[in-house]
Amino acid sequence: MVEVVVFAEGPTEEQFIKRLVAPALRHLQVFVKPQMLKTSQEARGGAINFDRLKFNARNTLRQNPEFVLTTLLDLYGLDTSFPGFDEAKAKPDMAGRVKHLNAKLHETLVSHVGCRPERFIAHIQPYEFEGLLFSDTAALAQTEPGWSASLNELVKVRAAFATPEHINDSIEKKPSRRLEELLRPGYKKTRHGPLAAERVTLATMEKECPHFRGWMESLRKLGGAV
Repeated sequence: MVEVVVFAEGPTEEQFIKRLVAPALRHLQVFVKPQMLKTSQEARGGAINFDRLKFNARNTLRQNPEFVLTTLLDLYGLDTSFPGFDEAKAKPDMAGRVKHLNAKLHETLVSHVGCRPERFIAHIQPYEFEGLLFSDTAALAQTEPGWSASLNELVKVRAAFATPEHINDSIEKKPSRRLEELLRPGYKKTRHGPLAAERVTLATMEKECPHFRGWMESLRKLGGAV
């Protein structure tokens, strides 16, 4: 049995892990538990700076020497304090940026905590959770009555990019903003995100999103690692 703590960006990601990711791994004796970090005295969830991540990672990994820690953080809006941020920003393609950020995050955090390297899996999701929902636009459009009227527009967005993970990271064109603008009734992240993810399915997300698939494969391998 392996226990995995996932530092999740917010309540939408927390529910996504509970409702889709955790059940998919349970048969492998990999038990996944999401955790939102405090971002202020009153609030949990939202953008996380690296100092806060380091503090919580150290506490979590030292609390139980058998825990594995991973992250589900958005590349969009990633705090500039993350290791390798400036070098990653200079890279010409999304895959190179994410690869560099994950490598630097893993190296720096493992060194800070002093844990075995295999106890931390760095995962920064390009560009944000809502990109995964574009893996199946027809299923996405069935989430809410009325959304089917926007199917053609959703298809156009998806067709403009190599993968759902490439849907870009500007404030006007990030995946969640596109959904907010295209769908009526409007897309509400915490309400619609988990529901749409269940419609799209984890299997389809993995088929369409190579970076996300790599993370899931890393988690599945834990089932045979201990």
